Amino acid sequence: MDDESTTPEPTSPRTGHGPVSPATVAVTAGRPPRVQGGPVNPPVVLSSTYVSAGVPSPEDKLYTRSGTETWEPFEDALAQLEGATQSGVVFASGMAAIASVLAMVPDGGTVVVPQHAYQVTLGFVDDMAQRHRVTVRRVDIADTEASAAAFAGADLVWIESPTNPMLEVADLPVLVDAAHRAGALVAVDNTFATPLVQRPLESGADLVVHSVTKYLAGHSDVVLGAVVTSSEHLERSVRAYRTLHGAIAGPWEVWLALRGMRTLALRVERAQANAAEIARRLSAHPGVAQVRHPSLPDDPGHEVATRVMDGYGAIIGLRPVGGIEAADAVVDALELWVPATSLGGVESTLERRRRFSTESLTVPEDLLRLSVGIEDVEDLWADLDRALRLVTGA
Repeated sequence: MDDESTTPEPTSPRTGHGPVSPATVAVTAGRPPRVQGGPVNPPVVLSSTYVSAGVPSPEDKLYTRSGTETWEPFEDALAQLEGATQSGVVFASGMAAIASVLAMVPDGGTVVVPQHAYQVTLGFVDDMAQRHRVTVRRVDIADTEASAAAFAGADLVWIESPTNPMLEVADLPVLVDAAHRAGALVAVDNTFATPLVQRPLESGADLVVHSVTKYLAGHSDVVLGAVVTSSEHLERSVRAYRTLHGAIAGPWEVWLALRGMRTLALRVERAQANAAEIARRLSAHPGVAQVRHPSLPDDPGHEVATRVMDGYGAIIGLRPVGGIEAADAVVDALELWVPATSLGGVESTLERRRRFSTESLTVPEDLLRLSVGIEDVEDLWADLDRALRLVTGA
């Protein structure tokens, strides 16, 4: 475990009344200095190189691969949202961000991952096992005791919570403490929850990873990733990986992500409320075999989510009556819901996850992952209810 990774107090902007809420941070962080006649939004700088003569200092900008002022407002805003003392590090994609953290596992080392997680993350660790002799231990992250027992001798514990697509909820404070006692670094993929719902650094996590493509940017129009940490050493490591591997983001994409993040609190609030109401109705629907959402009192993740999160997220797991054929037919019958593989945008999307051969085999074949957007909940429900009744005859 890195000895610099203890979690400090959040660095949210302060007013005369003390720290402001994350919802306010999303709007105010990363703004230019307040000067007469100055812009309220940071500019986009379109330059691949910078004027440089003589011996450069470490702070000098030289070439965009190593840094640009267009990244900095977004990186600062995300770091403040997660309560980090180091700057965030933006990447060209979520997978580039994930790779920068998993690369910390040495050849012959050990990484612990959830049995259910983003399928490309699991594919990456399988590749590490083949090419770098890394031992991969898969755990049911919702089974706190069994997961903690698997941490012995690990170099890195990777946590997703809620998991993709099974929505298992990790007891972050307990698991982070157990991993640190075992001598492991802890990285948390916080894409599903967002910093509005949970802030893993506050639970002691060493690194937080985001697919910025999803909720942070929020409009299904950019592909980006990011890593946040409060450890100076780990921040340097992640930033060096980005430079050496050329995993750099375009300036327009980062500017769009920052603009999207300004409405994060409103979007998450509306999407969560929609998801909770839809999940409640689905739980009583005759055409539904199973529904997963942590807001439901009988959901396996409800107790932990209620205790460690500030909400329940906007992803629903749905298994309709009738199996795979019914699941595919429901997708085809919907009109408002968009069949698409991504999530976290303003629009509601869904897909059957096992249509991908690379998805975990323990994910049910008929599971539909619903990403609930910000449309009117009654319109979303009418579309979903109609499709379920049409397909299942309920």
